Amino acid sequence: MFELDGQAVVVTGAGTGIGRGIVRAMAKAGGSIVLAGRTPSTLEGSAAEASAIGARCLVVPTDITRSADLDNLVAATTEAFGRIGCWVNNAGSARASDVGPLLELSESSWDSVVDLNLKWTFFACQAAARSMAASGGGSIINISSRSGSAPNPNTGQYGAAKAGIDNLTMTMAAEWGHLGIRVNAIAPGVVMTEDNAEHMTPSRTRRQVETVPLQRLGTPDDIGPLCVYLASTESGWQTGTITQITGGSPIPIGYLTYLHHKNAERE
Repeated sequence: MFELDGQAVVVTGAGTGIGRGIVRAMAKAGGSIVLAGRTPSTLEGSAAEASAIGARCLVVPTDITRSADLDNLVAATTEAFGRIGCWVNNAGSARASDVGPLLELSESSWDSVVDLNLKWTFFACQAAARSMAASGGGSIINISSRSGSAPNPNTGQYGAAKAGIDNLTMTMAAEWGHLGIRVNAIAPGVVMTEDNAEHMTPSRTRRQVETVPLQRLGTPDDIGPLCVYLASTESGWQTGTITQITGGSPIPIGYLTYLHHKNAERE
């Protein structure tokens, strides 16, 4: 079950973190992986892992905030593998400089986060869908966040962008279903990656783990298997869904951290 049988899988943000975990999972399931991202060195490292598993790999340096790069990614994939079977929109983040309360949020911080996580994720979906529509359909998977459905103090624009992705996922599923295109989203809780590990103090980690029934934070390899399922034919009647992977935690951890700091300020 859940075999990808060599179908081409595009993964954006494929060099590190959740993206790298998705690449590993898709490779183990027999996919041919197209790795896209802005840093060639990390993409090559991720491709080497996938190749060692036995996957065919193609590295395509890509900045998804450039239309020409998206067009090139589609063209390179179809030239190498014939068609796109699955496209995973994993690229997205908020920089440390974009963190802050809404009362102090600048226009540039709003634009940088919302453009990357909402605007350009949509246009990546559109580029994938146009190609899939011409070749019989496929599966688009958006990596959202639990922040899209919960309070997200100090990065409110990130939560707003992910909420937009959740809504667009459902709308794209409705509009594109007759074309054979399925669109689903995955909304992780806190996942330990290279980028956020350096900011996780022992006390902060402990507070967050205490909110999780499974008593651990997520890893990049927790997200990949669900991507494999959503890429496979076994999920052929699933579209327009947003699935949370949070270890069972019902508490928005960003809000919990915010309250902790506000309470500390009052003491």
